[in-house]
Amino acid sequence: MKNNSYFDQRKIETIEKLREIRKELPYICNEYFVGISSRTSELTQLGYAGDLKLFFHFLTTEICEFVGKPVKNFDYDELAQVTSTHIEMFLDYLTHFVVDGKEYSNSLKTKARKLASIKSFFKYNYNKDNIPSDQAAKVLTPKLVEKPIIRLENNEVEDLLGVVEDGIGLQGKQIAFHEKTAKRDNAIITLFLGTGIRISELVGLNIDDIDFNNNAFKITRKGGNQTILYFSDEVAIALLDYLDERAENEKLDNEPAMFVSLQNKRINVRTIENIVKKYAKIISPLKNITPHKLRSTYGTSLYQETGDIYVVAEVLGHKDINTTKKHYAAMSEEIKKNASLQVVLRKNDNDDDIDKNN
Repeated sequence: MKNNSYFDQRKIETIEKLREIRKELPYICNEYFVGISSRTSELTQLGYAGDLKLFFHFLTTEICEFVGKPVKNFDYDELAQVTSTHIEMFLDYLTHFVVDGKEYSNSLKTKARKLASIKSFFKYNYNKDNIPSDQAAKVLTPKLVEKPIIRLENNEVEDLLGVVEDGIGLQGKQIAFHEKTAKRDNAIITLFLGTGIRISELVGLNIDDIDFNNNAFKITRKGGNQTILYFSDEVAIALLDYLDERAENEKLDNEPAMFVSLQNKRINVRTIENIVKKYAKIISPLKNITPHKLRSTYGTSLYQETGDIYVVAEVLGHKDINTTKKHYAAMSEEIKKNASLQVVLRKNDNDDDIDKNN
């Protein structure tokens, strides 16, 4: 197990979780997961499995036609009895519900994602002639309100890096931890702001993935594809500063991970989220700054500098250019407006005088 990369290990753990959930699903789900396995990632399948588990729980506890029916015995004939109204009732149920004594609430965005799982399941079974109609296709996806992208302004970026370096604003135990983790935290925040990588990509980084001769590093994108990204000298300084300190810890001699916790293990997603939140709250308490917001900050800066949405999409790893366009639509208008001002149709008299003098 130790010889596996971070992403290999994560894949194994995801498959194990997926198999456990599938044991609780109706037998008819087995064909579905086999059918989609070649075109969806294990993480996507795990999400689908969790959503289907909740859906069948709802059907067998809330819909009178199915109440008391063992979930495992839910067959195609009963699936064919599920109507679009039942699915709409499920979406309403998701607003707030209780399972095993725990309360859950879901936003419209989460409802839309869970509906996508249900739609995928029904579409597959309809195409395979397992059910006579695709009732899920009749259900409208919740209308989502586009929220403005939250990002850091230039002065906030400087303030954030200053807090990470100096620890000003930290309190109590945070100060003690900062003395041990300042260089690591600075390298992490600088890498987010200087390259726009995803949190999973940062967690999966190994020391051997970084080439300081070319200021480049190899990352594993969603879906397992690998690509090369580049970083500035400013990022390189922060990384090297951290690596010099890391090299002093003999317990890490056989640890390939670039970023490690105080327990000398590969740092995890939750820890990084807490690191970002801790520092960002000091310089911008009203903004809920996350690693993804730092990614958006980098994307904004890159677009402002290049004006090329395709470059931004490539660097950020967006498979669909429309995703990038949607996120930076407002900026596109500003860039187009500024570009129009660069075209001069008539020179004024002062320009002519300058030309003659030259």
